[in-house]
Amino acid sequence: MRPAASSPSKIARRGLMLVLSSPSGAGKSTIARNLLDDDHSLEISVSVTTRQKRPSEIAGKHYHFITVPQFERMRDAGDLLEWAEVHGNYYGTPREPVEQAMAEGRDMLFDIDWQGALQLQEKMKADVVSIFVLPPSMTELQSRLHRRAEDTEEVIRTRLLNSRAEIEHWREYDYVIVNDDLDEAFGYVSCIVKAERIRRDRRHGLFDFVQGLLTEEPAL
Repeated sequence: MRPAASSPSKIARRGLMLVLSSPSGAGKSTIARNLLDDDHSLEISVSVTTRQKRPSEIAGKHYHFITVPQFERMRDAGDLLEWAEVHGNYYGTPREPVEQAMAEGRDMLFDIDWQGALQLQEKMKADVVSIFVLPPSMTELQSRLHRRAEDTEEVIRTRLLNSRAEIEHWREYDYVIVNDDLDEAFGYVSCIVKAERIRRDRRHGLFDFVQGLLTEEPAL
């Protein structure tokens, strides 16, 4: 009798790149934190940025805070998988840790804007699962930015002005979620992740698994 096919839970697959984007204040960072707390198979892609650290942030956990010359050297050397200028500051994703994670079947979470998402889709489209998070209204978006209490009034005005241009890019994403209720929005994102992990073209181990099924001879 031939050996049985390998366990379905151990089918080898390539990792996925889960991209969350939204206008500032719509809730993508909160959803991202909840995902990381709930799903230990996900790890955050820690971006580099030239902006100042907020009081609630931890260097190396939320961002790697670097200078503009350091950022430009990384960008010019091709060490960034994507980069963008947002609200006068630079943001970028280091290339090496992402490529290694994909090859090892680990899933990476990206809390980035539409510019970075577009670059990732252009370079690694088969690996990217993109979700755009919308606020229920512009009034609520403004209220959330004020409740966050981490930005000056001038910065909040700038974010609100830029939010309309950011929302215009919603069509470029695989999924769009309106974050009216955080628990519901988080539930939708979790379901998307579970479904995308078992996509046929992402699970290269299916070839061996199916071959095992076809050659297995059940005992009579």
